[in-house]
Amino acid sequence: MVRSGQAPDGSALATVGYNNPARPQLGVETLTHSELTSRLSLEELGRPHRPDFHHLTLVTGGRGVAMVDFVEYPCAAGTLLHVRPGQVQRIPRPLPDGSDRRGAPDDSGALEAAIVLFTGAFPSHLERIAPLLGHPLGPAARTVPEGERAGISHALDELAVEYRRAVEEAEAAGPTIDLLRQLLGALLLRIARLPGPEGPDDGDTGGTGGAGDDAYRRFLHELEGSFTDTRNTADYAARIGYSPRTLNRVCQAATGRTAKTLIDARVVLEAKRLLAHTTLPVAAIGRRLGFTEPTNFGKFFTRETGGTPGAFRTREGAFRTRERG
Repeated sequence: MVRSGQAPDGSALATVGYNNPARPQLGVETLTHSELTSRLSLEELGRPHRPDFHHLTLVTGGRGVAMVDFVEYPCAAGTLLHVRPGQVQRIPRPLPDGSDRRGAPDDSGALEAAIVLFTGAFPSHLERIAPLLGHPLGPAARTVPEGERAGISHALDELAVEYRRAVEEAEAAGPTIDLLRQLLGALLLRIARLPGPEGPDDGDTGGTGGAGDDAYRRFLHELEGSFTDTRNTADYAARIGYSPRTLNRVCQAATGRTAKTLIDARVVLEAKRLLAHTTLPVAAIGRRLGFTEPTNFGKFFTRETGGTPGAFRTREGAFRTRERG
């Protein structure tokens, strides 16, 4: 599945690139949770990492807990996890009956799940799945409604069957690969039409396909490439060809939040990742995020989170120490 390594700047965060061991050039892989965990050491299983590909997990049995960007998600049958490229995750771990969410892993509480790993370039280019794949602040977990589970499970099964065929056919799998793209697209469409954790209007659905959806997708794309350069709404509006007022209206329609709120949230998220998972000095983190003065970064972080960067780093370090213990 993956190749991992340490970042060269003092980071403790493992960077993970997509690597399909069965077919290196194929941008999708299906497997089970047990197959994935069997490839990793105990240290790798417990260590947060940052993949550069999409990681979909549908829990089908057992209980567990996953971590995505500082939020722990309890997992049970029907839990759907979607880790996007660049997000920081810890592989879901099983919990024995009676454990709390932060209990230690235990083989007696085996977790059963179907997993799909894929690159951003592999799925068919379907307009209605673009927000699902491209939302940097999209929800990482949801519970699939009972009435939708059979359809999603069937879509996963079909994808797994064709994936095995593609592996067996090796280089002579052109039509099968095309079918894999379509089947993955169908699975993603089923997910895109699900209600989100906060209802169907949480900004992670396929939307209506109108001009507002297009503007929002362009804003998200620009945000991912520019959040370290500017936090000014007017800059983003100009770069995608809209007025600041229109951009705010589009963002509020999609998420209930203004463009400025989304911009600042993206900067805060990256700051938290660097504070928790690297040894970079706070001042260096501030510079990486576009702050020319350390005091300005500190004020910004405190205003947005209610605590200083140093306090956040200390708290996260203490939590990881308790987990290892």
